[in-house]
Amino acid sequence: MAEKKKGTRRANGESAIYFGKDGRWHARVPMGYKDNGEPYRRHLTRKTRDDLVEEVKKLEKQRDAGSAQQPGKAWTVEKWLQHWVENIAKPTVSENTYDGYEVAVRVHLVPGVGKHRLDRLQPEHLESLYRRMQANGERKAGTAHQAHRTARTALGEAVRRGYAAKNAAALAKPPRMEEDEAEVEPYSVEEVQCLLLEANKRRNSARWMLALALGLRQGETLGLRWSDVDLDNEYLKLRRNRLRPRYEHGCPEASPCGRKAGYCPAKVQVRRETKNTKSRAGRRAVPLPGPLVAMLRAHRETQERERKAAGDLWTESDYVFTKPLGGPLSPNTDYHDWKRLLEDAGVRNGRLHDARHTAATVLMLLGVPARVIDQIMGWEPGTSASMRARYLHVPDAMLKDVARKIAEAIWGSPETPAVDKNQDNEA
Repeated sequence: MAEKKKGTRRANGESAIYFGKDGRWHARVPMGYKDNGEPYRRHLTRKTRDDLVEEVKKLEKQRDAGSAQQPGKAWTVEKWLQHWVENIAKPTVSENTYDGYEVAVRVHLVPGVGKHRLDRLQPEHLESLYRRMQANGERKAGTAHQAHRTARTALGEAVRRGYAAKNAAALAKPPRMEEDEAEVEPYSVEEVQCLLLEANKRRNSARWMLALALGLRQGETLGLRWSDVDLDNEYLKLRRNRLRPRYEHGCPEASPCGRKAGYCPAKVQVRRETKNTKSRAGRRAVPLPGPLVAMLRAHRETQERERKAAGDLWTESDYVFTKPLGGPLSPNTDYHDWKRLLEDAGVRNGRLHDARHTAATVLMLLGVPARVIDQIMGWEPGTSASMRARYLHVPDAMLKDVARKIAEAIWGSPETPAVDKNQDNEA
């Protein structure tokens, strides 16, 4: 740094500090060059020289490390998050990931910390937001964690591009996540049989057995095409997932329908129907049990009759499970069909994903090797152990059977009382 007298030019490459007519200390810090090749400087001002020198040293350190903010109007957190989610994240991540980012930005981060300058955002600002989100039990810790992960990713990109010197979200402490006390209870064999009896009365009955017997995810089942199914060799290949539809209004702006986009009479679908599985483990072949092969054969014949009956009204597609007039099933409709199936079968309420837990547990009870379970369920080798811990449940009946075997091994069977060889056992 060099002192600068009034009316003199500073030495090239040095920060100039001088006392201004306004009674404050000023500094001009060289920061590099603009895109057009012209040099640019940052102007700082403080009440005392010591405070100014400290700020100049910080700025010079950021400049030398390549992390100083570039020239131009400073980003606000709101402007950066909106730019990041639409122009950086959206083209590079999956639709579902983008949806999570977009909700976290729009609903939580922008209202909570959006007014701060990007380069002045502090970890405490975010920690205060997380506390407010959970105040009075309005939001779960998981929601705050989603906002935290989104902020960490977005701010990390800002740091990488030189718009901020630090990632405040990487320094902030997210709320503590507590394990859910409600343990998932897989459906018993008897409950699965009740569901099978009720499912046989409905369209797309094989759809539910693919979930209960093989643990297929909802998106995998609804995205299944007949070209993926080999009934002669009794297996199917999973290649893609069905996406939740998204619509935009198709009505004229001059005369809007006044409804939500999904209920617009002229709605336009703006999201693709399916996407490829995101992992190699997800693209897999799954064996079909004989009864399920028979169900799929019958289902294909029924679908062919529906196609002929519908005539020109049929929406042609290769999907295994369709609407009554063809076309892919909606995940939302599928979810409500599952709830009605549980109610009509007299089976306890549960998530559709609980069927996947049921299938994984049945595979374990049948003694299927862990590596084969991973293949059928589509778990990555690196995470398969943790996934088995989450999805494989030990039923109470199995625990009781183990307790019985321990009792027999140590104390003997109930019909043969244990004998103490060190005592006189005669009457």
